[in-house]
Amino acid sequence: MFDPLIYRQRREELVANLNDGLLLLPGLAQSPVNFSANPYPFRQDSSFLYYCGLNQPDMALIIDIDHSRETLCGPEPMPSDTIWSGPQPSLQANAAGCGIAHTGPSEIMGETVRTATRAGRKIHYLPAYRPDQLLILSRLLGCSPDQVNAGCSEALVDTVIAQRSVKSSEEITEIETALGLCRKLFQALLEYRWKKSTGIALAGFLEGIAKSRGSRFAFPPIITCRGDILHNTPDNNPFPPSGLLLMDFGVESREHYTSDITRTIPVSGRFTARQKAIYEIVLAAQKTVLALAAPGVRFVDLHLRAATTLCEGLRDIGLIKGAVEDAVRVGAHALFYPHGLGHMLGLDVHDMEALGEDKVGYDRETARSDQFGLAFLRLGRRLENHFVVTIEPGIYFIPDLIDQWRQDPRWSSFIAFDKLDPYRGFGGVRIEDVICITAQGCRGLGPVIPKAIATLEAACLGGA
Repeated sequence: MFDPLIYRQRREELVANLNDGLLLLPGLAQSPVNFSANPYPFRQDSSFLYYCGLNQPDMALIIDIDHSRETLCGPEPMPSDTIWSGPQPSLQANAAGCGIAHTGPSEIMGETVRTATRAGRKIHYLPAYRPDQLLILSRLLGCSPDQVNAGCSEALVDTVIAQRSVKSSEEITEIETALGLCRKLFQALLEYRWKKSTGIALAGFLEGIAKSRGSRFAFPPIITCRGDILHNTPDNNPFPPSGLLLMDFGVESREHYTSDITRTIPVSGRFTARQKAIYEIVLAAQKTVLALAAPGVRFVDLHLRAATTLCEGLRDIGLIKGAVEDAVRVGAHALFYPHGLGHMLGLDVHDMEALGEDKVGYDRETARSDQFGLAFLRLGRRLENHFVVTIEPGIYFIPDLIDQWRQDPRWSSFIAFDKLDPYRGFGGVRIEDVICITAQGCRGLGPVIPKAIATLEAACLGGA
């Protein structure tokens, strides 16, 4: 945990932006795999972690804004807990660790909320994303589960997003720690017998290293030669010798801040001429965007700049035709680049997505597009100093999508369909890094992970 003062300051800033009422911030409970004594590995709600730092289940924070009183609610450890789990900190000790003066059993939440409701006070709470959260809030608020999220506090959501979007130096250090472990994982993979392995085996190998360092995957890893399936999960199929292995993974720091990197490497150790051409286009798009990222720049404009660079490269090798500006304007690039340039990153890999993707990534100035491809952009708003975001352009050859677009006359002016057949089975290339927006522009976070072709080939050929 951070120093208790950090959590107190975060809560003080939170309360200062809410006029009155009762703030309710429940943490998560254990989630059973198949019976209650066999739970999934526990990971606390990110907003609860942000304001309290406690990764124990069954906790909740109540802040009486009108009376400036904070209470940490939860169970006291029972004598029997020592038998199964060893000595556990008291509720008061947990509260002291995050700078909360008052404690109480979980049962007081119901009466506290009912008393506030009878008095006509506003109950501030965030939208729930798990069924057990919905049921808890439903009981506390006296409404049906399907009404819970409709009554969440928009003022609280907006305040939490504003706070969590801007990363402190402590948070950036945690993110860089997680990225440092990503680099160790990438190095370990290249030293492993990865060429004769499978996606599942590599995922298990990397997960073991992460766990041995007190970490965990931040999301299910993507380790595949089918890079054209954007969220493809690892399988047991051997890697084709001439294929491209796309690896997208991230881990958590000890304080649960996440990382997210992607590298694409040739299974043979050397890129073919066709692979090299596509890879260089993607790398050029990333470099172009990194040179432009700065406070005040709209992320959607960076996305479109990346799309333009990708289209220029694809035009140069004969896969796109016509005016590049027109191709990007109508969305022709989305055949090859159907996802967004990146997303916020912090305590969540898609930071604060549980609070509403449009609320986090868009605002009154910048609305989400409904154009195919561009509609998947998670972040569009203007960047601010100390935002942490991913930059991850890519090019993919998706056979089903190519076949669909070939039948649509709108695309014949922009896509050289007659030249795409050699790329069926190519897969995809994505390069992803994490940056922090600074007053001068941006800086890459974490240690350098190889991405230049010569460096990557040398690393691939140097492994077992």
